Formats: sequence, C-alpha cells, structure tokens
Amino acid sequence: MNRLTNTVRPYAWGSTTAIPDLLGTRPTGEPQAELWMGAHPGAPSRVDRGSGLVPLDAVIEADPVAELGEATVKRFGPRLPFLFKVLAAATPLSLQVHPDLAQARAGFADEETRGIPLDAPHRNYKDANHKPEMLVALSEFDGLCGFRRPTEAADLLDALGVGALAPYADILRAHPEDRALREVLAAVLGADPEETAGTVHAATEAATRLAATPGAPHAADYAAYAKAARDFPGDRGLIAAMLLNYVRLQPGEALYLGAGVPHAYLDGLGVEIMANSDNVLRCGLTPKHIDIPELLRIVRFEAGDPGVLRPEAGPDGEEVYAAPIEEFRLSRYVLAPGSGPRTLDQGTPQILLCTAGRAQLRTLGPAATATEPALTLVRGESAYIPAGERTELTGEGTVFRATVAA
Repeated sequence: MNRLTNTVRPYAWGSTTAIPDLLGTRPTGEPQAELWMGAHPGAPSRVDRGSGLVPLDAVIEADPVAELGEATVKRFGPRLPFLFKVLAAATPLSLQVHPDLAQARAGFADEETRGIPLDAPHRNYKDANHKPEMLVALSEFDGLCGFRRPTEAADLLDALGVGALAPYADILRAHPEDRALREVLAAVLGADPEETAGTVHAATEAATRLAATPGAPHAADYAAYAKAARDFPGDRGLIAAMLLNYVRLQPGEALYLGAGVPHAYLDGLGVEIMANSDNVLRCGLTPKHIDIPELLRIVRFEAGDPGVLRPEAGPDGEEVYAAPIEEFRLSRYVLAPGSGPRTLDQGTPQILLCTAGRAQLRTLGPAATATEPALTLVRGESAYIPAGERTELTGEGTVFRATVAA
C-alpha cells in the first residue's frame, strides 16, 4: 500500500476554505475545487515506492495485472477504471448531462473522424467512455438532479408571475411527459439570449422575493435558483434549472447520476466517484459551448424523484452506497472507539480516504514484511492498495473506500 500525494484543481467555482480545512492547510485565497485521487492522466496521484514520487498512472502502466488484478484488466483494460475526488463547490457547476457508453463511443468516433481537436471549445466528447458518478455529502450539500414532474414545474413557473414564462407552463401541462420536457428545454436553450435577458431578470427577482416570503411554497427551491442566478446573471440556464428537482443532502447522504440525467452541484463539500471519463454536455449556467441538438439527443426526458441514497450496512461494519455500475464501488467505515480491526481483502485496486479522525492500515499475509510499519491516515489523507493485497484497517474516525465492483 502507498500513501497518495494528490493534486488540487483550482476551478473558479471552488471554495477557498473547504478543502484546505479538510487537509489542515492554510487557505491561499484562491478557489480549491477538487482533490483528485487516482490515475487520471490529467492529474494522477503520486506514490513513493522507494525511489521518489511517481505518477500512479505510470506505476499501473508498468505492470497493470499486478496493480489492478487480472479480472479488472480483462474488463476495463490496463487502467484504473474510476476517479475518486473530494469536491468543494462555492458557486454552481454548469447544468450538465453525461452520455451512456454507446453514445460516448459513437460521439467520440464521429468527432475524431471530423478532425475536431480534443481541446476545441466546441468539442463534446473527450474520450470514448461513459461517466456515471456518485456524490456523498460531507457537509450539507445543495444540488439539482433530474426532471420535476411537468405539472409541478409548471406550477413553479406560474408562481413567479412572469408573463413570458406562461407559454412554457402551458406546454408542460398540455403534453405527455417526454414531449413536454423536451419542448420546453429546447425552447429555453434555443431562445435568443438578448431577447430572454429581461425574462431571466424578472424570474430572478421573483425567485428572490418568494425565497424570502415566510410560508411560501418551494421557498428553498427558489432560494437555490436565486443563488444560481446571482452567480450567472441573465443565463438562460436559470429557466432550465427550474425544470429540475432541487435537493439538499445531509452529511452521509448520496446521489447517483446515471447517463442522460441533467444535474448540477450548487454548494457544499462531498466525496465523488465516477468512471474515468471527461465527457460533459452542458445545458446552462455556463459561458461554455452548448450543443443543443446533441444535448437533446442525450438527455433522458423522464421525471421522477432525485433518489437520495443512504448506505447499507454490512456484517463487518462496511456501509455500502449501492450503484448499478461496474467501474466503481463506494463504501465507508465509521470506526468507533474500541472497535475491532476490519480486513480489506479485495481482488481489485482500492483507494482509502480518511475524512474524520485517524485510521491505521497494515498489510497482512505474504505481501507484508516484518519491519513494515502501519500507515496512518489523518483527515484528508488517502492511500492506494493494489489488487489482492490484504489490509487491516483500525482506528477511530471515518474512512471512505473506493474500489471496482466485484
């Protein structure tokens, strides 16, 4: 096993304090949005096996079967199939959606054939993989996830009292779910930005007023939309956002986001795990490119509950966040004072992240040496465990475990 040295990504939407507080470091005054743990080539973690720090992707490339296990290499190729993160949002991320695997492969091949550079601002597909993801809240965490029922979205728009929104509400009430949501999203994103600026401004003012009105229905929802509008004034994505469910996660609660589900993270600190991909199609709350025809092809126009997840406890105290995906499996251990050791025996690679307290890791079996000390993780620290290495976990605190689904 190896302690990880990780990279912090300074995206503009990041918190200036949340990740430094987790890591016990001094804030720099600049946004610190994501702490990456894994072998993504954009910012691989680094490990030291006696000759200095080496990127984890290079370590895996040198002997993928030893690091990942034969089964993982056979299923996903010679690369770690997931990326693990700490995410700290102070302002909203863009409203977005991810393709499924077939769509990603077809879209990537098409853009490669057309010769669109990978770094082109209008490029949709950066790779040929899908990007299902899961986020577990470490603090209260606000987000948007999946479509509201059309009639509920119509009521929400009507309550704003903005006349220009009435045609959207009429469509939402008049047509079947799929058609209603598709038509309104296409109309909102296809409208001229200058012509809709006044409508967005009026909707923002109304949402702000309703959020501050005692007893007003959906006050928390309007507050979230008003905050997003302050960060993206005049953005058509505000109206698109009102089609989505607002959700506030409590610490330990999670969201799973499959292909085609529109979503946005708004505010809070959480751990996130995803398949190793960078494919994002944006729907709003962003100055970046929005490909409306491709977006409408990818989005699943299905309304429903956002589906807040809570972990399921196993016999050894491992709490698993169930997800219908093969590339990753996320769980946590809440280690109480005096609790016995847990044995982590997995034929797939693992990354462990301590988010509270202190944990000790010790290698068991043939991989261990008589003089090998325990590896201690404190809050914000993480470790990589190669496939097949039996490890004992002890301590007092909370440890998240990211690995590949069996």
